[in-house]
Amino acid sequence: MTIEWTPLHRRIRGCLYGVAIGDAIGAPAEWKMPDEIRARYGAIEGIVEGWDGPSEIGKGDGRHTDDTHMTRVLSEIYLERGDHLDAFSFAEAVVPKIADEDRWVAERGVEMKLLDRLFYPEKWLFMRLRLANADPRLGGVGNMVNCGAAMYAAPVGIVNAADPWGAYREAIDLYSAHQTSYGLEAAGVMAAAVAEALRPGATPASVAETALAVAKEGTRAALAAVFAEAANHRDWRTAIGPLRDAIRPFDGSAEHGVLGRGNRTDDWTPSRLKSIEEVPIALAFVLVAGGDFEQAVFGATNYGRDNDSIAGMAGAICGALHGDGVIRPEWIETVNRANRMDLDPMALGLAKLAATLQQDQMAAASARDAAFRTLLGRP
Repeated sequence: MTIEWTPLHRRIRGCLYGVAIGDAIGAPAEWKMPDEIRARYGAIEGIVEGWDGPSEIGKGDGRHTDDTHMTRVLSEIYLERGDHLDAFSFAEAVVPKIADEDRWVAERGVEMKLLDRLFYPEKWLFMRLRLANADPRLGGVGNMVNCGAAMYAAPVGIVNAADPWGAYREAIDLYSAHQTSYGLEAAGVMAAAVAEALRPGATPASVAETALAVAKEGTRAALAAVFAEAANHRDWRTAIGPLRDAIRPFDGSAEHGVLGRGNRTDDWTPSRLKSIEEVPIALAFVLVAGGDFEQAVFGATNYGRDNDSIAGMAGAICGALHGDGVIRPEWIETVNRANRMDLDPMALGLAKLAATLQQDQMAAASARDAAFRTLLGRP
């Protein structure tokens, strides 16, 4: 089976590099506000230096963050397992990768355990699954509810290409080891969006419709609100403020982000009415940009707040929709060089795996069909 440079391969390559490049473009201004970004950069429309100026370390100059590290980790797990994942297989594989292996972390300029770079809700994987030896299906219970699972959900959509409901179910299963409540829901929605984006004939509108179809409760309400607002804009510059206003009533984090006090009662806690901010806003910028890779990533980046995650998600969806041809080759070269990586073998491996899993699924469906013909007394 020839996979290399097929539409499947090129769209998966676009998705993976979309994550990394969106993440790297957004990273220098992570958790800054739009007015601060305008004052510092005017507008971020490409790979820029760090917030405090040129440096060999820190965020900037194409160095990606934990979003891409975790996307790479999950992709590695899929390739090593050669199969779909559930909470148990994910939990067994992820902790050694983040806690026991040394990796080049460009932000720090050293080889180190990824665990020491991760934010608290991702460190939770180590604490719950190794230290507490929790049932993987309950690993996410008690975690700070955030976008930590959704930020690296693209590989789940990739291995379930063109099957968004399958991607949603798999993401909810495996990420139950990491997140809970609307943080878990967001991971399912993001995986479904990527799977739909990989379907031939998919459009930004069909991706948004798929997200609404799979989403539940507060996440679905938040998506509907931001999509309605996105319909009023065709330029990310005018959309930033109105989209923040649209998501604010549903946003489960503190207004001023992880460094803000919040109200100390229900920020980042389970809720059936709230939503994380990042997935709805990423999808909204995809709609505002009409699926244009660069414009969606620029909108997500200049939105500020958790913009590296938002831009990485928007980049993943647009890259999956259109393939690697929409990404500037010099950006791919810069991000690969800055992070001492090459995502090409991973993209090809995931394309082969997705095709193999589809063949397995078809064989299983054929066997079940034969069984049902017998059960129904048909020849």
